[in-house]
Amino acid sequence: MKIILGSASPRRTQILKEMGYEFEVVKPDIDEKALRDDDPQRLVLALANAKADAVLEQIRNEPALIITSDQVVSFENQILEKPDSLQNARSVLKSYGGNPVHTVTSSVVTNSATGQRYAGVDITTIRFKPFSDELLESIINDASVDILNRAGSFAIEHPKFAASTIRVDGELESIMGLPKALTQRLLNQAASPE
Repeated sequence: MKIILGSASPRRTQILKEMGYEFEVVKPDIDEKALRDDDPQRLVLALANAKADAVLEQIRNEPALIITSDQVVSFENQILEKPDSLQNARSVLKSYGGNPVHTVTSSVVTNSATGQRYAGVDITTIRFKPFSDELLESIINDASVDILNRAGSFAIEHPKFAASTIRVDGELESIMGLPKALTQRLLNQAASPE
């Protein structure tokens, strides 16, 4: 069955390719800010489900397995999404030093032929060394980091963050936006519904 990735994220595209899949990308058109929830797990599931609904409308009954995902960062009981400014990103990164930062990432696989949906959430924990002012400025001014398009203002796979990482508890791909193990399990379930 055809696989569709309901995301414009280059990182999710890269991860799904690394998993060995051929797929089509369909960008879901939703207003992410219109969906709110104080619980990060419920929020990322609601957003991934809304993305799946939007993709279903675009493909019009075409049989496919649709993968959608969303991610937020949870830090000190606050939900952090993409920063709205470089100043906001700088402030958030400065606050991380030594404290646990959690990525909360959903994966939803929808079988458009059966209408069944399979969903889960993966949580990882990262601890960063305190960021020096010099490193912060280097990160903020580095276009390759793409800081304004990163939940929680960080890119774990970028060398500037990798060198500042003390510990990671969880899957690197989950931190990057698509948990491999969870997504594979959901794809298997959706492809062979009971």
